[in-house]
Amino acid sequence: MLLVTLLQDAAAIEKKIQEAPDSGYEIGVAIGTYLPFVILVLIAYLFYYSSKKRKGMQKD
Repeated sequence: MLLVTLLQDAAAIEKKIQEAPDSGYEIGVAIGTYLPFVILVLIAYLFYYSSKKRKGMQKD
């Protein structure tokens, strides 16, 4: 189900780029597509780093 959704999104993105009035619109679509994934990776890294730091502070 997720794969179908991703494929539909890819088709929609390609259609938006083809109908774009100029190259600035293409850049905006690309940034808008990848930005949520980058933010999620950064949040995951922050959780990992804080967990690692907290684990290192505990003494057995």
